Amino acid sequence: MKTLKRKITVLLLCLSLSWVNAQYEMKPVEGYSPQIGLMVYMLEDLKSRITEQVKDLDQSQTDFMYDEDANSIGALIMHLVSTEAYYQIETLSELQWTAEEQERWGIGGSLNEASKKKLKGKPIQYYLGLWDEVREKTLAGLKTKDDAWFASNLDEAFNYHWVWYHVMEHSANHMGQIGTVKNRLPE
Repeated sequence: MKTLKRKITVLLLCLSLSWVNAQYEMKPVEGYSPQIGLMVYMLEDLKSRITEQVKDLDQSQTDFMYDEDANSIGALIMHLVSTEAYYQIETLSELQWTAEEQERWGIGGSLNEASKKKLKGKPIQYYLGLWDEVREKTLAGLKTKDDAWFASNLDEAFNYHWVWYHVMEHSANHMGQIGTVKNRLPE
């Protein structure tokens, strides 16, 4: 009897592990060419994980800086918004920022003293709303492109795939910083 219980337990454990692993497959998002669809999957996964981490922050938590050299979570989210907006316009529209776009998005581009002073007093939903706005345009623009474009060179030094990889890994890097700031929030 003990052997049968052990076999059933092992079987159930194996089945549950295989079910869990199947949930974590990377598959291209439908509506995009295969390579772009994989990048969209990664971009959306990171945005979702960051949003989940910060969506319930209050104002003091959104603006909190644990020392004078740190950045607030609001500023870090705005930095991600700014980076994506920049590369979206440069690669999907093949334009450069207008003065209006520079005014709207540029403050988050550099995490410096000016941005620390200006990126305060806005709720976390403000920053997440801006990210949603930029992401919507990114997703619409990427739908119009194909894998041949994705692999083509923007200039001699890098291709479009690398640019969007950079946007994705940039989010992953700052997700770690956001986690650090969150861990240091006063109780």
